[in-house]
This record gives sequence, structure tokens and C-alpha cells, in this order.
Amino acid sequence: MSFPLLTVTAALPAVGAVATAAVPAARRTAAKWLALAVSLATLVLSGVVLARFDPGGARYQLTESHAWISDFGVRYELGVDGIGAALMALTALLVPFVIGAGWHDADQVEERENSRWRPTQGFFALILAVEAMVLVSFAATDVFLFYIFFEAMLIPMYFLIGGFGDRAHAAGEEEGAKQRSYAAVKFLLYNLAGGLVMLAAVIGLFVVSADSLGEGTFSLPELLKARASGDLTISTTTERLLFLGFFAAFAIKAPLWPLHTWLPNAMGEATAPVAVLITAVVDKVGTFAMLRFCLGLFPNASEWATPVVLGLALVSVLYGALLAVGQRDMKRLIAYASISHFGFIILGVFAMTSQGQGGATLYMVFHGISTAALMLVAGFLISRRGSRLIADYGGVQKVAPVLAGTFLVGGLATLSLPGLAPFVSEFLVLVGTFSRYPVAGIVATAGIVLAALYVLVLYQRTMTGPVRKPEIEKMPDLKVRELAVVAPLVALLLFLGVFPKPLTEIVNPAVEHTLSDVQKKDPEPQHPVADHTDPSAWFDYKPAGHGGGDHE
Repeated sequence: MSFPLLTVTAALPAVGAVATAAVPAARRTAAKWLALAVSLATLVLSGVVLARFDPGGARYQLTESHAWISDFGVRYELGVDGIGAALMALTALLVPFVIGAGWHDADQVEERENSRWRPTQGFFALILAVEAMVLVSFAATDVFLFYIFFEAMLIPMYFLIGGFGDRAHAAGEEEGAKQRSYAAVKFLLYNLAGGLVMLAAVIGLFVVSADSLGEGTFSLPELLKARASGDLTISTTTERLLFLGFFAAFAIKAPLWPLHTWLPNAMGEATAPVAVLITAVVDKVGTFAMLRFCLGLFPNASEWATPVVLGLALVSVLYGALLAVGQRDMKRLIAYASISHFGFIILGVFAMTSQGQGGATLYMVFHGISTAALMLVAGFLISRRGSRLIADYGGVQKVAPVLAGTFLVGGLATLSLPGLAPFVSEFLVLVGTFSRYPVAGIVATAGIVLAALYVLVLYQRTMTGPVRKPEIEKMPDLKVRELAVVAPLVALLLFLGVFPKPLTEIVNPAVEHTLSDVQKKDPEPQHPVADHTDPSAWFDYKPAGHGGGDHE
């Protein structure tokens, strides 16, 4: 029996969460170091997963399969394709930075409330619990197993938002507590509503598989195989209903307009590290699941829904960017920018081209890194000034140049500046979309212009100009711990911006499998390129407007 690498990778943060929560109340520093050590060990294991993944091998690798609830066809099945392996690595990469950036966040709650329920231990335990559930979601190849963890991660996230939210509220602590509670409840209700719709679709899928195969199953590889062979037949109406049930839950999680309204509240009221956990980690489960489940299990319904989904994605791109331009709250600005970015990701997924889906997968990873860099530096800035309002800043680069510089790099990555990692993914999404849906590709480019506007205006108002506030004059620059959090993210943005090949080699085969599921091929170019490897074609150039006859 092979070593259960995926199980161990996901179980480690789960065990670490229990151990961290059990640390005595007086040893909160030990709880922090334990959580950080567990997250770093998980990162090492996720690196091993990447190293052992063979891009030229089977579709799902490092597989595990065990009977679980046999009477209902539920199995404990894990396996990763290139997309799942990349997103597991992203999750494991970001959690240590989230822990490092939030090193003192729970201390403030404990000191303010003089609580006996050990909020410091609880804070870091909840982060590790979320990590464990997200890792299982990216590796689960049993639909019901995926659903369980897809929903279970809502519980620790609810407490992280409501119990450990941002205390830098302009209206005061009492109003801030109400807003945190409202944001947490809204997050939970939206996602639970989507989950209930998905549960009905999951049950429906089991019933359909039982009717076609004689025995119901939730196994994704078995369902895909039966679908490809024609053994699994689903009527057009049923397939569309099942697709909508799955897609609704994923569109809320992603989030996609008009199901997005919980995100600005949640990111605005959460601490900056928890906001990173929401948009850079948890929300990626939604876009990942669109590729794995919606397109894989319901290819005909996916094609049927594509025009509407592309339209909603374009609205997300433009709506999120326009609202980001007008924001006065720094964290809400980043939240609306993320809505715009998720629009690009979904656009690439449903463009049904290798460039579009490959770019969407890279976008998930690179958006996670760039948003983490920008949001964490914004969090460091807010913790110094005690305000999220952009108007309360100005001239920061004169007193904290390193903070301002890292903030600029994070912002430039957010607007997809060439040379930084997000440019590669956004370019591929636009190329892939334009090749099949040129109008959608052209409209989406407006999001790039708006991104430059909201990022550069944010930087100008907070970092440049004279020092307007006395609180800014005494603002310290980034400390060693904060530099240790931000510097690796900046380095990754630069490295992957000029050399994304290691990641593209991993995800491209998975993208090809997904396109095969929906029976799509890349559109043929309207003007075929000559085969320049054929010497006889080297001298066949004919200027436009000239025929093939002899000319003197």
C-alpha cells in the first residue's frame, strides 16, 4: 500500500488545530509558534505533492480510495490533477504568511476582553482548520466528500470574521462589533444557501447515476468514465438543473455578480490576514470546482450556460473595478478589486479554450499571491494608523519608504503590470477569450484600464504628497517580522512574472483533460501561419493584393 501523502498533508493542519487549541491559556506564544511550525510542515508536504506529481502521467495521481458510507455509495477518495496540486501548494504557501501577519491580532482581542476562552489559541487553531478543509476540497475525488468539506469550512471562517474582526472601525467599537457580526452572518447565510441548493444537486446526481449504472456512485473518476463511454446518460433538462445546482454554490463562493455582496462586508470587517484567507484561499475553491465538477460532469449544460456566465463574468469585471474606484475604505477597495479579478477567472474558465482555462488556473494562483501581498501590507498600514479610510493617510512614503515600496509592488501586481506574475495569467485569459468570443475579450480589457485607475489613485492618496496627519509623522517602517511576511511574496511575483513555466507545465495537462470533457478544441486561426520548418515555403511570400502570377 502506497503512502497516503494527500491524507497526511491535509490531516497535519487538522491535528495542529486541535493541538494549538489545547495549549494552556498562559502559553499563547507557544500556541503561535506551534501553529507556524505546523503550517511550515504542511508547506513542505505540499511541495512533496508537487514534486511527485507527473504532468505526463495519469489524470488523477497520488490517489487514495477507501470505503466510507457504503450503503450510500460514499467513499473516501482523494487524488490530484495539476490544477488541484497547484492550488494545494498555494494554500499551504499562504497560510504561514497569514499566521505571521496575524501574530498579534488575537492578542488585542484577549487584552481588550480579558477573556478566559483563549482567543489567541482559538484564532490560530481556526486558521489551521480552514487550511485542512481547503486542502481536502482540492484533493477530493468523491463528490459527497468534497461537499462535506466545501460546507464545513464555513464554520471556522464564520468565527474568524465575527470573533476576530478588524477593530479599526471609524464608527467606534460598539458599531464595529455590530458590523463584524453582520458580515459574519451574511457570509454564512449566503454560502449555506448555495450549499443547500448544491446538496439537492448532489443527491440528484447520485439518483441519476443509479438509474444509468445500476448502482449509485459519487466517485468523480467513475462518473467521468461512464459519461465519456455513454453509460451515464442524463436528459437535457436534468443535466441543466444539476449544473445550476452546482454552479450556484460555486458562484457564491467565487464570488460572481450578483451573488457577490457578502465579500466586501466580510473582507472589510475581517482582519487583513483573515481577509487574505477568504479571497486568496477559500474563494478559490469555487472557481476550482467550476472546472472540476461543472465542466467535467455537465459538459452540455456548461456549453448551454456559457453565454449567460460570460455575461455575468463581464459584469463582475467591470462592476467590481468601477466600485473599487469609488471606495473610501482601503480594504473594501481590495475586496471589489477581487470581485473584478474573479470575473476574469470565470471568463477564462468558460471561454472553453486552452489559453483561457490555463490562464484562469494561473490567475487563481497569481491572484492569491498578489492579493496577499497587497492586503497584508494594507493591514500593516492600518494597524499603525488605526483607520481603514484612505483619506486618513498621505505622504507615507516619506516616513516609511519600505512599506510604501512593497505596497506599490502589490498594487502593480494587482493591475497586472508586465513583468509581474498576474500579467501572464490575465494576458492568457484575454487571448483565450478573444479567440472564441472576441466581443467579450474586447469588453474585458476595460477592466485593465480601471484596475490601473483604482490602484494608482489608491497609492497616490495614501503614499505620496505631503504628510497631512500628525499620526503619519511617527509611523514606523516595516519591522523584521513584517518584512519576512511580505518579501517572499514580492519575490514570487517577480520570479513567476518572468518564468511561469514550472507552473504551466503542471496545469496544462489538466486543462487539456477538461477541454476533452466538454469536447472542445481551440478555434483554428483565421489566417493560418505557414510552416517555416519547410524550406520550400521560405520563398512563397506573396504581398497582400498580389496574385500568384509572374511579374516583371
